[in-house]
Amino acid sequence: MAGRRRRWFRSSGDDEWIEQARTALASAFLDMDRRQSAADAAVLASDQVFPERRMGARWEPVRDKCYDAAGIYLALIEELEAAQREGTPVQHDRQRTDAVVRQLTDAARAVDEFYRGNQSQLEHAVAVLGTVPQLVRQVKIAAATVRGQAAESEFANYPSVRDRAAAVDDAVVTLESAGSGARAGTLREAANRVEAAAKELADALAHAPSRAGAANTAISSVSTRIAAVRTRAGGIAPAYSALLREFNAASSADLADNERESQRAIDAADAALGRARTAAAENNPEFALDLTTSARGFLTEAEQKVDAVTKRLAVLRDVRSNPQEQAKAVRFRLRDAQMLATSRGLVAEWGSVLDAQAARIDRISATLSGRHPDYWAYVAELDAVTQFIAGVVDRMRKEAGPRRE
Repeated sequence: MAGRRRRWFRSSGDDEWIEQARTALASAFLDMDRRQSAADAAVLASDQVFPERRMGARWEPVRDKCYDAAGIYLALIEELEAAQREGTPVQHDRQRTDAVVRQLTDAARAVDEFYRGNQSQLEHAVAVLGTVPQLVRQVKIAAATVRGQAAESEFANYPSVRDRAAAVDDAVVTLESAGSGARAGTLREAANRVEAAAKELADALAHAPSRAGAANTAISSVSTRIAAVRTRAGGIAPAYSALLREFNAASSADLADNERESQRAIDAADAALGRARTAAAENNPEFALDLTTSARGFLTEAEQKVDAVTKRLAVLRDVRSNPQEQAKAVRFRLRDAQMLATSRGLVAEWGSVLDAQAARIDRISATLSGRHPDYWAYVAELDAVTQFIAGVVDRMRKEAGPRRE
């Protein structure tokens, strides 16, 4: 009876208004929810495929605004249903309804603004996410195809083919271990690794037929170079002998073992070349190429030992013929540095340092005395001064300037 009496005080207009309010609220809520759901899906796709973009963190405040509006909407709907069911009045019913509709509309507008501001990235992420299953299937098929070609190839035992085939196997195992339940981004990265490994294997197979020819060419080239270096090495002994006769013994003391060391390097190159020929004959051209590379390294070492002696002799003879020429060149560099210090207002910092180098050059020049001056020490000390001056110039150029005292 009490419930019936309460409904006696409500008019049919009240029930009609409640239905209208519920309809308006539901329309605003469903519109917001539809937009939120679409944005949620796109953000989820972005976080799975491109987590580095942190789209979810940027979306969170907008999503929370939607959640808040939805919570208020559900509370008001519950009150309206209770009022209609029990015949009780709703406090500030029209104002509250209008406010909740506005809040739902504002939340929907915020979703639209977020989506429009990130539309290209979101739609790209959705598109990429949709291709991941297909990508996984395609790369597995392609990897299986090239892997089968490698297994049946006459070049299967080439290191380049064998190593890249193993890399394909490892990449496929990683992809399959991820499983269908893995994040799309994880699957995509694993699929891309399979694709890259399969491409490298295909490239290795494509280049394999040319490896034998490349090995033969390399063997011929190294053989010619060994002969040339042997000829050049024959000049070490007379050059070193001239150094001992013409100059202070200290000028060539560090070169005493160069002839022996150059011969050791040539012999090592020759041995590597022999093994390369054997490998090529056994249809292992890639190993032959590795051995020719090793032989070239030994020959470079031998050439350096030869050049160290012959160039030392040439340098010392040039210095002996005009000993002050190198000192003159260093003094010229020193004057340039002093002018730079003056133009940049850095005399207080660097003036005395540079002046000290002038005295240092004088002391070095004074060492050229006696029957067999140590020209190599003279050259080395002047080179040290040149390097020191270059360091000062570099530091002055890095300082803010020009400055004035």
